[in-house]
Amino acid sequence: MAYDRPPAPPELQPVEAFGNSARFLYDEDALVDLGDARTWLREHGWGEVADELDDSTREELFRAREAIREHLAGTDSAPLNDYARRLLRAPQWQHGEIAIPVDGSTAAERMIGDLVVALVVADLSGKPGRLKVCQAEDCRWLYYDRSPGNNSIWCSMDICGARHKMRAYRARRKDT
Repeated sequence: MAYDRPPAPPELQPVEAFGNSARFLYDEDALVDLGDARTWLREHGWGEVADELDDSTREELFRAREAIREHLAGTDSAPLNDYARRLLRAPQWQHGEIAIPVDGSTAAERMIGDLVVALVVADLSGKPGRLKVCQAEDCRWLYYDRSPGNNSIWCSMDICGARHKMRAYRARRKDT
C-alpha cells in the first residue's frame, strides 16, 4: 500500500522527503549503506552531498534525519537545537526578505542547515506543527497535515489508522 497524502508545501518538501528517506513500516532505509544513500541523494537533488559522501557523513545524515523526526514528533528538540547553533548564522535581510544564512563547511552540513532553516521559517510563519510524524511507532512517516483542525495523527487512515483501529478492536474483544 502507498502513502496517499499530498506533499508538503514546496518550502517543506525537502524536509518531508529527507525524513521519509526511511520507510520503517516497510523496513526500507535509503541511508543504510553508501550506495543507496548516494542514489537517494542524487534522485532528490543533493548530488553534491552524494559526491562527498563517506560513512561518517552518511551517519551524520542519519542522525540529522532522526533529530528532525524527534523534533517534529515533539519528543526531543535538543539535537536539532545543536544543529541550529552549529550551522545557522544570525538572520539577515536581503532584498527586502529575511534570510537565515547557513554556515557549513561541507555539502552535507549545508544540506542539514538548509533543512533546519526550512523548519525555522515554517515555525515562524504562524503555521507550526503542520509537518508531523505518524504516531504509529512502527511507521513514523512524515506528512503534512492539511486538516482544518490540524489534528491528524496518522500518515494514512488506510494504513496506520486502520491498523490501530484493528488492534484496539482485537484488544476490546480479548477483554470481553
